[in-house]
Amino acid sequence: MPPSQGSPDIAAHSIVDVIGRTPSLWLDRMVAARGLRGRILAKLDYLNPGFSKKDRAARGIITTAIASGALAPGQEVVELTSGNMGTGLAIVCAAFGHPFAAVMSRGNSPERARMMTALGAEVVLVDQAPGARVGEVSGVDLELVEAVTQRLAEDRGAFRADQFRHAGNAAAHYETTGPELWHDSGATLDAFVDFAGSGGTFAGTMRALKERNADIRGYVVEPEGAAVLAGKPAECPNHPIQGGGYGMGDLTLLKDTEPHGYLVISGDEARETTRALAREEGVFAGFSAGANVAAALHLLAGPEAGGCVAVVICDSGLKYLSTDLWT
Repeated sequence: MPPSQGSPDIAAHSIVDVIGRTPSLWLDRMVAARGLRGRILAKLDYLNPGFSKKDRAARGIITTAIASGALAPGQEVVELTSGNMGTGLAIVCAAFGHPFAAVMSRGNSPERARMMTALGAEVVLVDQAPGARVGEVSGVDLELVEAVTQRLAEDRGAFRADQFRHAGNAAAHYETTGPELWHDSGATLDAFVDFAGSGGTFAGTMRALKERNADIRGYVVEPEGAAVLAGKPAECPNHPIQGGGYGMGDLTLLKDTEPHGYLVISGDEARETTRALAREEGVFAGFSAGANVAAALHLLAGPEAGGCVAVVICDSGLKYLSTDLWT
């Protein structure tokens, strides 16, 4: 079980204790401006200590591994990352006394590497595949990162956090994100939509929400040209929505969670919606948050018209200042 979190009236004893319990915000301005019926509830996970929702998964994986004995005292932790999981693991590992090495593609924004280094992590950068573009990390790039991560973990006898398979990832969202969203909505949610990275957020959150409302619907978001979970070919695996959409058709954490539907969002639409979030709601977020909100707006314009749709604001716009998101 994760350590108890500090309450609003009692100071926390560790940075790990303040992960989660982020505020939620109704995006009523954006909905009204587009003449839509219904509401969007946004969980502001960019306000976590590492500025992303991955702090929850990092805590879930490490605390589960410590409790089971899979992670020995002082043992090094190694994991691949697009930057957010690495930041969360850097924070959690430091708090529990574990060295951490993050392996990341050079295609991801450099702010992420700098932040992980500042938090005490060793950052191993992997060159992209020939012909790849910086800012657009494909499944092929991820395979290169995976190979380096496996070798590093084996050579060092390190614990592999394995965010794409470790049950502690989805469990963290089952224990925290889902219940928080349900509570913050006043038990009014009709649907949840999430951009597919590791699949942990969607799987864990939906399991918790289904326990509270068996009829709630879950939608998976993928980038245009790489919607393989929806059964489409990966025609254009390069896209600017960092942290997911790698063209992986088999996400272990989604195996027991059947989505009600899939939505495809282009990089341009994710970019424009992220910018609109900042201008209209004061939420300074990243690409995947824009994809989530864009998908929620599509749902209110279609099958969820008049309903209440929840999304997660996955990370902070501060992690994209070197990209074309804010230029």
